Amino acid sequence: MTSLLQALSCADGYDPESLNAERAHRIILDLIVPVQDRERLPVRDALGRVLAEDVISTMDVPGHDNSAMDGYALRFADLAAEGETLLHLAGTAFAGRAFAGRLGAGECVRIMTGGVIPEGADTVVIQEVVRAEDERIVVPPKQRQGQHVRRAGEDLRTGTPALRAGKLLRPAELGLIASLGVGEVVVRRRPRVAFFSTGDELASVGAPLKEGEVYDSNRYTLHGMLVRLGCEIIDLGVVRDDPAALEAAFRKAAAEADAVVTSGGVSVGEADFIRGMMTKLGEVAFWKIAMRPGRPMAFGRIEGAWLFGLPGNPVAVMVTFYEFVRDALLKLSGVDPVEPLPRFRVPCVTPLRKRPGRSEFQRGILFRDAGEWKVRLTGAQGSGVLRSMSEANCIIVVEHERGNVEAGEAVWVQPFEGLV
Repeated sequence: MTSLLQALSCADGYDPESLNAERAHRIILDLIVPVQDRERLPVRDALGRVLAEDVISTMDVPGHDNSAMDGYALRFADLAAEGETLLHLAGTAFAGRAFAGRLGAGECVRIMTGGVIPEGADTVVIQEVVRAEDERIVVPPKQRQGQHVRRAGEDLRTGTPALRAGKLLRPAELGLIASLGVGEVVVRRRPRVAFFSTGDELASVGAPLKEGEVYDSNRYTLHGMLVRLGCEIIDLGVVRDDPAALEAAFRKAAAEADAVVTSGGVSVGEADFIRGMMTKLGEVAFWKIAMRPGRPMAFGRIEGAWLFGLPGNPVAVMVTFYEFVRDALLKLSGVDPVEPLPRFRVPCVTPLRKRPGRSEFQRGILFRDAGEWKVRLTGAQGSGVLRSMSEANCIIVVEHERGNVEAGEAVWVQPFEGLV
């Protein structure tokens, strides 16, 4: 396997001591390679999985010309160029029960949505504009030839890909596959992700706190975020600030998982061992990002496992996970292409203090004011204030080169809906 440092040595602007957030994101995605193992699953069991092979259409979709509306199927050539047209009603076509016979001159057929277009017909007129008179109908002028007709194969042609490899299977994709009569699909194996927290100050939930201890919340947020991504997770608990214990945890994690995510221990304190242990056992591509929160974040590899050393503060854990680890794990899963989290610009009603030279990710609340979307801060923005993530419904992203933001200026926001 190619050395990370060899792979990065020629990269423009690469500096492991100082990377901007956008560059760090690109480096991670350029290096990650999807898992190669595959498995065949029934369609119902494939929700949230990633296709490893194209799904090829076994038929034309739709399989026949059919009506897109309830109305009347007719021959466009029978319609008068000006004024109304009187047609004889020859029968009815239902979805799943076609009209038997061929449409003759001056005839029409009552047709329901999805009904097969009768032989000889080429146009549908919606029922709302037609006037019925016994066994005849009156069609108003200005109809268009071919209107409201869905052509056979206009959605999919037999032998063409219905879904490409790399597609994340959501409910719509399951329905599309089933509509082709396909019962099984080939998907990539779920990536295995091992994670643990580090620190002598961490106590497990349910245990009484000793002086100086705090409950370990990071494993719970990491667990939730990893489950939402559909990963197979391996929780290795809390690892104390002891080099031997850390080495054992890293070796176990790398042997069992495709990726390892840790929280804590990546800054420059005397008891912060993660970076050193990563360097001893593998390679570290970078360990500092010009961002707030989340500056001390390490990325590297031990044997075949990718390593993400996240900060210890709870907000920084969540921000760095969503800005970097999420997309990396999607690519590891085989998603292609990996779409970045959506952002859009709205006015910020709260002034923001910011110095150029780092990206900032602040917790915000999107709200509507007189029909316009706006955003405000949740309040205190300390990286240890996990409550700010619970109260927020978005992240305010202030660009690397930008300075202070005055009230009313536009900022980028990433909504939480469907994410956290």
